[in-house]
Amino acid sequence: MSTIFSNRRQRNGGKFLLVSLLIIVLDQVTKWLCLNYIEPGTMGIEVLPFFNLVHVYNYGAAFSILADWGGIQRYLLSGLALVIALVLTIMLLRTKAEHKWTCLAFALFIGGAIGNLIDRVLFGYVVDFLLFYWRDESGALVWSYPAFNVADIAVCCGAALLVITALFSKDSKDKKAK
Repeated sequence: MSTIFSNRRQRNGGKFLLVSLLIIVLDQVTKWLCLNYIEPGTMGIEVLPFFNLVHVYNYGAAFSILADWGGIQRYLLSGLALVIALVLTIMLLRTKAEHKWTCLAFALFIGGAIGNLIDRVLFGYVVDFLLFYWRDESGALVWSYPAFNVADIAVCCGAALLVITALFSKDSKDKKAK
């Protein structure tokens, strides 16, 4: 009887795909709110003296890289996002559920990649709406970080978490000791 239970397949990180789904839904709902309630091309809604909700379109990748490629970037970036999401999904399903931080990192990255992929497929661009900036005493704009969205946050957090887990995981410490 004990051999039946010892041969059970180990659980994988598949349940973490719910995190990906949550990111996708949150990303798409916030973008829908932006599209329907914030005037494009304006400074939008001031939330704090250094933070606004805006309505902008990003035709390129991060920081509008490739934005001036004449439309081909839509297909290139969509294909890249699809491949990354598929590869990370396979990796997530092959990762043991006990490696929670790695599974979470994969799930965040997958959700963010698909969130922005949906925009590219539907619109040909990504909707961004979170804008941080700095004004001087006279009110002149001195600095602004490029606008971003929930999917971008998830991708960045997922990537950072992957680096942190790679640096500080037990496996990496064991390899350094040998």
